[in-house]
Amino acid sequence: MPKAKNTRHFITQDDFTTDEIKEVFAMADIFNDTKSSNTLQDKLIVTLFFENSTRTRSSFEIAAKRLGAKVVNLDLGTSSSSKGESIEDTVANLNAMNPDAIVMRHRTSGLPKSLTRYVNCPIINAGDGKNSHPTQALLDLYTIQEHFRGDIDGKSIAIVGDIKNSRVASSNIKLLPRFGLKLILVAPECFMPMDDEFEKAHQLTDVIDRVDIVMSLRTQIERHSESHYKSLEQYGQDYCITKDIFGDRDVLLLHPGPVNRNIDISDDMLADTRCKVLRQVTNGVAIRMAILLKLLETSG
Repeated sequence: MPKAKNTRHFITQDDFTTDEIKEVFAMADIFNDTKSSNTLQDKLIVTLFFENSTRTRSSFEIAAKRLGAKVVNLDLGTSSSSKGESIEDTVANLNAMNPDAIVMRHRTSGLPKSLTRYVNCPIINAGDGKNSHPTQALLDLYTIQEHFRGDIDGKSIAIVGDIKNSRVASSNIKLLPRFGLKLILVAPECFMPMDDEFEKAHQLTDVIDRVDIVMSLRTQIERHSESHYKSLEQYGQDYCITKDIFGDRDVLLLHPGPVNRNIDISDDMLADTRCKVLRQVTNGVAIRMAILLKLLETSG
């Protein structure tokens, strides 16, 4: 399948240069103010989600519609994939209908990249297994930069939770240091990645006085090959973010969602002004608008 001459994909955060990410952020600033545009009014976006999603799928669909594009969501329960059609054939057939972009999520790490040879429109990775979730990483960074008014070089962030199995953590670990952020990984040994590049701790209380940002993660029980805790509640006893831990410190709190209340973050911290989980959701629409616009304007 020949590609269009200038087709670009967004499979990992490394597909955009640092300057291009800054351009995306500048566009997101505009979209957060203007909300809508007809820039992509003649475009068709297909969303293809093989895993459940609320925030990412709806965020992409709202982003596309706010740019004036039409959106088609493939219902996997009634598609030919439920009859045994391969994912490669599904994507090739969708491509033959001439969409302008395909947004996809799949449980298999590396699959979106392997499918780029079957299309001549951009593929945007909305999450592949444990591997990558690049649009989430961009909106996380954007939210951090927005909060600190661009002054983020040298800030420290603790990423807390099931780091080993999180595609959000994987993308952020690669992206955030490019913008001068210092990472501390906080997790029990069973959830800690093997990478020794960054400082590690087993309890947030050990490092809370040295960080400016805390990013809590959901425990990815669907990706575990064995049980590490008797229950999520047992895990939460050690790793739930609470006001007792935060105290009155001026620390930004993030979470990619969905949040397991009182497991990942306590109710009172979710209601705390330092918690920007809902702001991340708002920023996610603007960031995805900017990504769609950039890819569709540069592909052809």
